[in-house]
Amino acid sequence: MTHFTHRRPPGRECEIGPYMGDYRGVSELQDTSPAAPGSPAGGAPTAAPDASGQPRVRPVIAAAAAKRANASVMGMIIALVVSIAAFLPIVLMNPSPKTDGYHPNINVSAVAQNAADVAGFTPVAADTGDTFHPNYARWESGAGSGVPAWEVGYLTPKESFIGLVQTRQANPTWLLQQTKNAPVTGTRNAGGRDWELRDTGTGEKSMVLAERGTTVILSGSATLEEFSTLAAAVVKSLESNPPAGAPASTPDATDSPSAAATQ
Repeated sequence: MTHFTHRRPPGRECEIGPYMGDYRGVSELQDTSPAAPGSPAGGAPTAAPDASGQPRVRPVIAAAAAKRANASVMGMIIALVVSIAAFLPIVLMNPSPKTDGYHPNINVSAVAQNAADVAGFTPVAADTGDTFHPNYARWESGAGSGVPAWEVGYLTPKESFIGLVQTRQANPTWLLQQTKNAPVTGTRNAGGRDWELRDTGTGEKSMVLAERGTTVILSGSATLEEFSTLAAAVVKSLESNPPAGAPASTPDATDSPSAAATQ
């Protein structure tokens, strides 16, 4: 058997000749680094993948849909402006009453007469002229406290408040509730009567009087001078009314025509 030996020419040991072509077809200078994950073959950048490894997709709103959304927002704004424009004249034409000059028209005497039959006594209706303005007058059945009472609220000349409560069924617990557990700090004479004075020390005070079968309590944040003025008017009303529980006066039987006819 004959063996053939191929020899390279001198000086050409490190040269790759054309007769020994690269059977791999890849140049040693070619960049063979792999493409980034999620990148297309052309190398165009894409959205970065999220935590799950899937590429993020940016939502794209069609032009028609975006136009409809903008139209809806503008419609809402226009409707709101039209509603405000229609409602504003009504508000301006009907201003709310000012508290400084507004006083409800409460006829305390009339309400007291209506409550007399239910109360079992004639409730006080203090005549204070135009200085004290009543803002309510009512008969409370006592469903919550267990003590039915006559109640009147007064606004004083200095825009403070004094509440009047009158009842035939006062008890120590109810009395403490009405005076906010204020201690007795002395007495104050008003209308010729010595009223019991109770003071909480925080501006709230009460004057208490037991007279003619009922208990009257004045409570509020007004000054003592205003308390005394109202208390004097209350005493005058008490003296003009019959005592609580007094039987109605009836003519003597001997003076009646029927009794004279039978004699």
